[in-house]
Order: sequence, then structure tokens, then C-alpha cells
Amino acid sequence: MKKEEIIPKITSVDLAKRNAEAKPVTYITSCPECGTELIRKENEAVHYCPNDTGCRPQIKGRITHFISRKAMDIDSLGEEKVELLVDKGLISDASDLYRLKEEDLLGLEKESISDDGGKTKKISLREKSVSKILSGIEASKKIPFERVLYAIGIRYVGETVAKKLAHHFKDMEALMAASYEALMEAPEVGDTIARSMVDYFSNPVNKAQVMRLQSAGLQMKMDEKSLKKVISDRLKGLSFVVSGVFTKFTRDELKTVIEQHGGKVASGVTSKTSYLIAGDESGPSKLEKAHQIGVPVIGEDEFIKIAAL
Repeated sequence: MKKEEIIPKITSVDLAKRNAEAKPVTYITSCPECGTELIRKENEAVHYCPNDTGCRPQIKGRITHFISRKAMDIDSLGEEKVELLVDKGLISDASDLYRLKEEDLLGLEKESISDDGGKTKKISLREKSVSKILSGIEASKKIPFERVLYAIGIRYVGETVAKKLAHHFKDMEALMAASYEALMEAPEVGDTIARSMVDYFSNPVNKAQVMRLQSAGLQMKMDEKSLKKVISDRLKGLSFVVSGVFTKFTRDELKTVIEQHGGKVASGVTSKTSYLIAGDESGPSKLEKAHQIGVPVIGEDEFIKIAAL
């Protein structure tokens, strides 16, 4: 086994070496930012603040996620500019971005201290940067539904799951109305994701934000061309997991090719996986799981032969 594939694990604690005067750590019970009582869900290690629509760092984080490259790709904005807009009271959720006007942004300024505690940096929005921001926001209205679904930041819904949900339910209206049982029938969706989806759309604040995004002109249903993009059924009935870095494809390109030829793409290796396509720097846990349960591990050249590309 390569050195970088060794995953450390704590198996026990040597209490004999503990300082006799050591005191147990007292974990905080309330969010240091907004004061909301922290919660920890069953079988999870992390404590978190449930006030995701009112806690200031979470508001900034959710909007920063929304504008990120793999979500709405508004590259004219960034974390610092998002913080500036939130601090100035111009935005409190992602839908507020689509109400911004030139006069709201021109002349806004903020000084921030660099991460290393050194020089202060000044953010100043001038005519050119404001124009780029507004153009970027307008262009994001063409981003496809599956990425809009990922962008709104539903807990446990990553890129792959968002894509599967978008293709399964076809539009946001059907997704918002979906029951727990209906969600469980969608590919890649288990109990945790289904409950998270139900909880998210049961919150009137979240539903109102989605409706505002829809009114702003964002894509809330699958494009007909996307639904009809299957080229052949050569990979029908086969399920693939893609991991690592490749020379002839990017990971996203590989996933697209698989789906274009009728195959399915999954995020994790299971007994239902037909092949693990492994490139350089593949995840060791995926490789180990594939070997344990007998899932064939292939490279991109073998995949090309299987898909008859």
C-alpha cells in the first residue's frame, strides 16, 4: 500500500499518559454568533447552528456557495464582495442578488484585514466592477436547473444528487411537492437526503426564497434538450463510479459520456456498481471498497472499449 493511502484511525486512548490535572473539554452549547442553541443529529459528530437563515456567517456562506463556479458561477462576485453586500444590508439571501441595481453598488467600500493578520485591504466597487457583477448575475439566469438545485444549498444535496433529482422530478414544482416516499424512489437518495429535502421545503422561508428565484427568471425545470440527450443505449443497465484524474476526459466529461450512452453514474461504490473507473489520485476508500466487494476497477482506455467510443 502506498504511504498516501494509509488512513490514520484512533483505536484507543492511553489514559496512563494523561496529565492528572487535565480537565474535560466543555463544549459550547450556543452559537457564538447568533446565540441559537447548537444541535447534533443522531449518529453525527458535528454540532451545528440550526439558524441557517438568520445566522450571519451562515447567510454569507450560503450566498458564497450559491455564486460558486459549480453552482451559479457568478465569478464577478466573491466571498469578500458577498460579505460587503451582506454587511451593508443589501442582501440577506441569494434571491436578493437579482434585485440589485447599479445605484445600490456604486461607491460601496470596505476595509478588511488579510488572513495572516497583516495589511488591511480595501474593497471598492467602481463602475467597471459593478457592471461585471450585474452582468454576471444576469448571465446566471441561464444556468441549468440541476445546478440551481445544487446552488440553493439543501443539506446533503451535492452536485451528483442534485443532478439525479433534477432528472428524476424534471422541475422544481414537482420536487417541492414530493413526499418522503416519492423522494426515496429517486436514484442516489436515501433516508438522510429524503428527510433533509422534506425539512427544507417544509420551511416557508426556504420556499419563499425559491419562489423569488423563480420570479427572477432562474431555470426551474429541465431543458428538453437535456432530457433527450441520450445518444445510445450501449451502457444501459450499467452503473459507474468515477474517481481520480484522467488524461483524455475530465471527470465531468466522463460522467456525461456515460449518461449519453444510457449508463448511470453513482457517487459511491456498492454491490450494484458495475465498474469503478479509476484515474490517477483515485480515492483509496473507493478502491478498497471495490476490491472488497468484487467490483471491477478499470481505467479510461478500458472504459472507451466498453462504451465502443
